[in-house]
Amino acid sequence: MLWLLLLQVWASCLWLGHGEVVPSFENTCDQFFYQKMPATKGLEPQNPAWICQTFNNQHFYATLYDKKERIPVYSAYIYQPGTGTRPQTWMVEPQLIRANLPKAMQTEETLRGNYSVRQKDINNSQAVNQDYLHLNNLNRGHLNPVAHHDTQDSRKATFTLTNIVPQNSKLNSEAWNVYEMETMPQKSKDCQITYAIVGAVPGTSSIANGRVNVPSHIWASACCKTNNNKVIAWAAIAENNNNQVRVLNLGGLEEELAQLYKRGPVSLFHKDCPRT
Repeated sequence: MLWLLLLQVWASCLWLGHGEVVPSFENTCDQFFYQKMPATKGLEPQNPAWICQTFNNQHFYATLYDKKERIPVYSAYIYQPGTGTRPQTWMVEPQLIRANLPKAMQTEETLRGNYSVRQKDINNSQAVNQDYLHLNNLNRGHLNPVAHHDTQDSRKATFTLTNIVPQNSKLNSEAWNVYEMETMPQKSKDCQITYAIVGAVPGTSSIANGRVNVPSHIWASACCKTNNNKVIAWAAIAENNNNQVRVLNLGGLEEELAQLYKRGPVSLFHKDCPRT
């Protein structure tokens, strides 16, 4: 019996060591960052979670999550635009609740029914579907958008509540949509592989009785090597109460984010990505 108990403990430790919520993105899910270099600590909140976003046993992108504000700081992904059916099912991150829960995203219903997780525990760990009901001039804004992926599994993987923020509905459907659907294709047309990091700056208001922060700004950045082996980069930022997007250089965005987050210097990409 003792050896069986020790085996169970050993297996449990292995599971915890390879869980979906990881200690950092260094050597884990770093394939979603240019030259495998994650963004620096200037974006890191007081209560962070590093999530390798997983669906059907595959990693699709990386999200730095702010557990206090219940919004993502950023999602990092490889830009592979495509078309397909838009998912309708919203999921959550089980290992924000407990480390021994499945590493892949699940629906709240599945967690309650198949894993005996209390809704209270899900609510305490992250934003939930109920938080995003009955919004006024806001809707669910993807950081990593569904249209930037070309397989059905990768598109479904964007439909987790750890990848969205309360976004101004007009901005989301108009100016920010123009950035996602027109500016990104134009900027990346000569890229071999485009690495994107899209984020949100916490604001001073909230939804769901103070549970979920409403960002003050939404921002985006990208870096790639072109077909001529030239490295290029670009960025964008928008105030979340204004239907206007400013496209700027990477260095300008990093300086602005350092002032907005007030968490130290910000470096989004490897030094090879041009700042001007």
